[in-house]
Amino acid sequence: MAVQPVRLFGDPVLRQRAAEVVDFDRELQRLVTDLEHTMLEQRGAGLAAPQIGVGLRVFTYHVDGVVGHLVNPRLELSQECQEGDEGCLSFPGVFASTRRSLHVVAHGQDSHGEDVVLRGSELLARAIQHETDHLDGILFIDRMEREERKIAMRAIREAAWAAGEPAPVVRTSPHATFGRAT
Repeated sequence: MAVQPVRLFGDPVLRQRAAEVVDFDRELQRLVTDLEHTMLEQRGAGLAAPQIGVGLRVFTYHVDGVVGHLVNPRLELSQECQEGDEGCLSFPGVFASTRRSLHVVAHGQDSHGEDVVLRGSELLARAIQHETDHLDGILFIDRMEREERKIAMRAIREAAWAAGEPAPVVRTSPHATFGRAT
């Protein structure tokens, strides 16, 4: 049970697809606890395992006072979309308008391997989609329209946490929809 350092934009682990969880053991439960503690300490709405350097398909969320987690998520997205500001603990201080599905049904497991169905709208739907993207190596800047991405990249280059580092490389989503909900 420890707060872990959050990996920042530019760390290669953030661009790798995380592996499916097959062992629902104490180590996984410890990972979920570390994710929850780190997320709450950082005041995030969610945190995915790759953000603390662990390449497993696990994320936590904290929306409307509810803290939870999901392992091996599979999403069903609504056709109805929402636009709204989105941030990320791996991009401290950077917020930009991002398009997401308004509703989501997420299927997965809990840390004990029990099947879970998580339904969310608005902020919870946004958090579930954002964290699941992390598990696929997709970052929220990949979901932005071109102009929003330019503004976000300028903010990243000017950020204190990025000072002295070479300019980050932005890769677009590998999905056919280029990160946009269909």
